[in-house]
Amino acid sequence: MALDIRQLEKDALIELVEGMGEKPYRARQLWDWLWRKGALSWEEMSDLPKVFRERLASNTMLRPLVLAEEQRSADGTVKCAFRTWDDHVVEGVLIPTPTRLTACISSQIGCSLTCSFCATGKLKRVRNLDTAEIVDQVVLIDRLARKHHQQGLTNIVYMGMGEPLLNYSGVLRSTERISREDGLGMSPRRITVSTAGIAKMIRRIADDGARFNLALSLHAANDAKRDRIMPINEQNSLAELKDALRYYTHVTRKDVTFEYILLRGFNDSLDDAQELVRFASDVHAKVNLIEYNPIGDGAFQRTSPQMAEAFQHALESKGITARIRRSRGRDIDAACGQLANKNAAAP
Repeated sequence: MALDIRQLEKDALIELVEGMGEKPYRARQLWDWLWRKGALSWEEMSDLPKVFRERLASNTMLRPLVLAEEQRSADGTVKCAFRTWDDHVVEGVLIPTPTRLTACISSQIGCSLTCSFCATGKLKRVRNLDTAEIVDQVVLIDRLARKHHQQGLTNIVYMGMGEPLLNYSGVLRSTERISREDGLGMSPRRITVSTAGIAKMIRRIADDGARFNLALSLHAANDAKRDRIMPINEQNSLAELKDALRYYTHVTRKDVTFEYILLRGFNDSLDDAQELVRFASDVHAKVNLIEYNPIGDGAFQRTSPQMAEAFQHALESKGITARIRRSRGRDIDAACGQLANKNAAAP
C-alpha cells in the first residue's frame, strides 16, 4: 500500500520530497497545501509542477473525506455526512449563531460508550478517525461557512460522534494542525474538546500541555444516576473525575465547562442542582445546561422551560456561572446527542 502522505510530520515530508529530487522549498509548498490551505486533491496544488504532482500521486496516497450529503435546518444549521476512504460515514455540523460559526466535529466512526441519552452511543464503534480525517471535517465545514455566510469558522467543538479521549493521539495531533501557524491557524482558545470523563486521560491532557479548552459531559452529579445513563462512570467515578479535573485546572490554569443535559424527572430537580453546585464549586467549573433532544427510543423527555430556568437560577444563586444552551438543528437530527447517520447518503 502506498504511503499516506498526511501521516508524515514536517521533517519526514521534507525528506520524502528531497528523495524525489525536489528542492526543500517544494516540501514547504506541499505542507502548506496539505495543512494550511486544506487542499483535498493534487489538482488543487496549482503552484506545484505537474510532473511533481504526478510523482506524488504515483508514490503516495491522499485520502480526503468526501462531503456526501448536506442537510439544512430551518434555523440555518447544516448537517454534513462525510464519507471516508473505506466507505464509512461520519457526521459533522455547521452551527451558525449571530456571533459565531461553529463546527461540531467527530473523532470516531461510531462510539463504544453507550450513553443512554445519545444516538451515537447506539452505533457500533468501527474505528478512530485519523488526524487528517478530523482536520478534513474542519476544512469542509469551513468551506460551507464561507459559502453560506461569507466568512470562515470562529469555533470548533469536538462534540460529534465518538469519545475524543479514546482517540487521544489523533485528536491531539488534529488540534495542533488546526491551531499551528503553518496549519489552519485557529487559536486553541477557540477549540473545545468534550469528554465523557476518562480520569487518567484528563491528567494526560494537562501533562502534555494541550492548549485547547476542556468540557466534561457530566449530566448527573451523583454516581448512582450517572452510572445509569453513562456506563463509563463505573470505571471513572465522580470522585476520580474531580481529582483529575482539579489536577488539570491546577496545571493548566484553565477553567473547565460542564455539559449537563436536563432530563425531565431524572436530573432536573433542585436537589440535583445542589449536587451539581457542590461538584462544580470544587473544580471552579461553569455549566452549560442543554435541552434534551429526542433520539427515538422514548427513554427520556425534555425538561420544561420553567424547570430549566429554576435549575439555572439555583446554580447562579450559589455563584456558578450557568447558561441554557438552546438546541439547533433538531429538525434534521443534527442537535446535541442526535448524530447517528440516519440520513447518510448511500454509497
